Amino acid sequence: MRFLCSFLFVLCTLAVSGQKNKHTRWDQMLEKYVDTLGQVDYQNWLTEKDQLDAYLQTLEKLPPLEQASKEAKLAFWINAYNALTVQLILENYPLKSIRDLDKPWDTICFQLKGKSYTLGAIEHEILRKMNEPRIHFAINCASASCPQLLNQAYREKQLETQLTERTRVFLMDTTKNKLQTDRIELSRIFLWFGNDFGSKEERLEFISNYSGMNLERPKIDYLPYDWSLNESH
Repeated sequence: MRFLCSFLFVLCTLAVSGQKNKHTRWDQMLEKYVDTLGQVDYQNWLTEKDQLDAYLQTLEKLPPLEQASKEAKLAFWINAYNALTVQLILENYPLKSIRDLDKPWDTICFQLKGKSYTLGAIEHEILRKMNEPRIHFAINCASASCPQLLNQAYREKQLETQLTERTRVFLMDTTKNKLQTDRIELSRIFLWFGNDFGSKEERLEFISNYSGMNLERPKIDYLPYDWSLNESH
């Protein structure tokens, strides 16, 4: 009995350790191949694609525990989405845009607990249903108009700070949003996913809160979306 208890304790300890450290490899790759502006060195990342593949295999083996916090589950799926997108680009590199690919968001790319997932399923069926609109500024579709790919992994304990900062950075990036008190030109993310941000008034309140700007019934337009690859040169 004592041996069995010790064995179970070791298994439990290993499981907890694995959950805690499963994003370490992703962290290291992001720091190496993504700059502070979110531009990605895909060409050199190709030399370590096996490391990216290994990270995604780790995620498939270590899904979030049922009792895990919402923050842990969000971090897992945001990291998975971003890593799978990078993997997709590397598998088809060189290319000028993710939209050059055939159905990039509808191709099965991930297996978890016997279920298959596409990038679209992860975004729409998992992340968007977790009632956290700031995920739209954390997930990256490898394109110039997308929110920047953060050069560090999302983590359970840092997630609130990370999402707040990513939202602020995205809103204040004048290549993606142009904010004036009487007129705002927004990323099409706010158009495509408008329901995630609530009514028009709630959307404006969201933008005001994270940008620090006082918006008083501004005229709203939407900027063109640049799908060119977010590649460093």
